[in-house]
Amino acid sequence: MDVKFDRLNDVNGRITVTLEEADYADKVKKQLKDIARNHAEPGFRPGKTPAGLIQKKYGTAVKYDVVNKAVSDALYDYVKENKLPVLGNPVPERNENFDINDTAFTFVFNVGLAPEFDTHVNKDLKVPYYTIEVTDEMIDNQSNGLRRRMGEQVKGDTVEPDALVKGAIVELDAEGKPLEGGVAQENGILAPKYFKSEEQTKLFEGKHVGDTVVFNPWNTCEGNPTELSSMLNIDKNDVESHKGDFSMEIKEIIVLRPAELSQEYFDQVFGKNKVHNEEEYRAALKEMIANQLRADSNYRFTIDAKDAIMKAVGDIDLPDDILKDYLKMQNEALTDETLEKEYEEARPQLVWQIIRDRVAEQLQIKLEEADIRNVARLMARNQFAQYGMTSAPEESINHLADEILKDQKSRDRLVDQAFDMKLYEGIHGAVSLDDKTVSVDEFNALFAEPEK
Repeated sequence: MDVKFDRLNDVNGRITVTLEEADYADKVKKQLKDIARNHAEPGFRPGKTPAGLIQKKYGTAVKYDVVNKAVSDALYDYVKENKLPVLGNPVPERNENFDINDTAFTFVFNVGLAPEFDTHVNKDLKVPYYTIEVTDEMIDNQSNGLRRRMGEQVKGDTVEPDALVKGAIVELDAEGKPLEGGVAQENGILAPKYFKSEEQTKLFEGKHVGDTVVFNPWNTCEGNPTELSSMLNIDKNDVESHKGDFSMEIKEIIVLRPAELSQEYFDQVFGKNKVHNEEEYRAALKEMIANQLRADSNYRFTIDAKDAIMKAVGDIDLPDDILKDYLKMQNEALTDETLEKEYEEARPQLVWQIIRDRVAEQLQIKLEEADIRNVARLMARNQFAQYGMTSAPEESINHLADEILKDQKSRDRLVDQAFDMKLYEGIHGAVSLDDKTVSVDEFNALFAEPEK
């Protein structure tokens, strides 16, 4: 067997694979013997079928399969052993004169090659890095949110913004009197804060136990059948008949009291004995917010780093014709017109993929199982944080990470995320950072669409 590579230009090459009979004949004979030994032909017992019959019936198909595999293996091994930077898959040239009955075969493959270029990922390349300033207002908001989340619901005397109101709900007639045969909900419960009508919410503001409020349930939820049926304890199909006013005699008010700034609360939020007083508490909150915002800063860095690298690299040549052929082979439904359009849309991402791989090679980025697991743990920690568990036990975090990694689709996504994280960490250390401290508004403005 002979494999030859010819470089046609910077991004195109040709691989020629030549097979002689000696390269495949023994494998063909072996497969035909296996068929004769294991396959029962009509009129013959397994292993007793004449070789000539097996050759006549299966010889051509077996030879085709053996030759095809031999060529594919030779092509793959040559590319791997010679470290050819092949883009896509080799595209075979059509051979109108191919005849499986020949003894020698020559196959020609056109290959696209990744171009040579300088990534410019070094200290001469400057990339902005935006640190978002943590303000006292942010700390106050974070504290209020955590204290409310870990607060306690108690009985109150006055309807406050977040209060739950309990009492008897009665349907009224046009004169404002209880409607005979109307809806009467003895143990109704309302959360005025979540009414869709601000006017209806204000009707309950400042009211006390024993007060009676006239309101319109239909208006509180814009006639949503599910909400109305739950509020009035009626069937969804009946809500259209109850669009009028109702009264509610307030029997009980439940209000939320935020958690006190105590050691017990500090331990709940940050772990046992990590924070001991209000000064340490605010400092820990500031660090918590800074860590949360750092993820946003790092995300922005990926955008700016990619833009800076692509700009520094500039235009690069690609084996466009071969890549289009490969794209067409992947999707035969593409017409010449749609092929051009799809390729032009895909080309920028393909260029970045080539640059990305070259940068990863330059920085010796290697993904390990520990990297994937760290991303899974980060995802698990974030899920716990969404429910207010900012200091979840390590055992719980590890268990949730294990569950995430069991799902193959989730694992595949984590592999991509872990690789990108490691890549941009490497880029972060390799380039020069233009550090900028900005407000939240200034940072958000970076993502605004440019004015036309």
